[in-house]
Amino acid sequence: MSKFARWIPAMLIMALIFVVSSTPSVELPNFGFWDKLVKKGGHMTGYGLLAGAYWYGLGFDRKKGWLAWLLAVLYAATDEFHQSFIPGRHPSLADVLFFDVGGAALALTLIDRIRQRGKSSNAQKKETGES
Repeated sequence: MSKFARWIPAMLIMALIFVVSSTPSVELPNFGFWDKLVKKGGHMTGYGLLAGAYWYGLGFDRKKGWLAWLLAVLYAATDEFHQSFIPGRHPSLADVLFFDVGGAALALTLIDRIRQRGKSSNAQKKETGES
């Protein structure tokens, strides 16, 4: 796969985040009692997926995991600024510092653990001669 193609998932997620954050507040759905949970969970999920996509673009190099996290946080900050231009929306430093940062860190941690388990499982299979 080409190096450019590895960045397509990140570009698609960035576009999706941009479209969602471009929606005026009056057009956003209200989830009633669950509204805050759904929307903050959306922040964590979106930026977790973005951080994972960035890390994929970087070839899952463990030494570059911090860069994937930083890129996601920087995109989150610029997106919050972007929201200041959308009717009824406002930038939230708390969203960036807690939900976006946290979602990115959690996703990268989970991806790393899953990848490490996969590597140790493959190493065990090779040692025992399993295919």
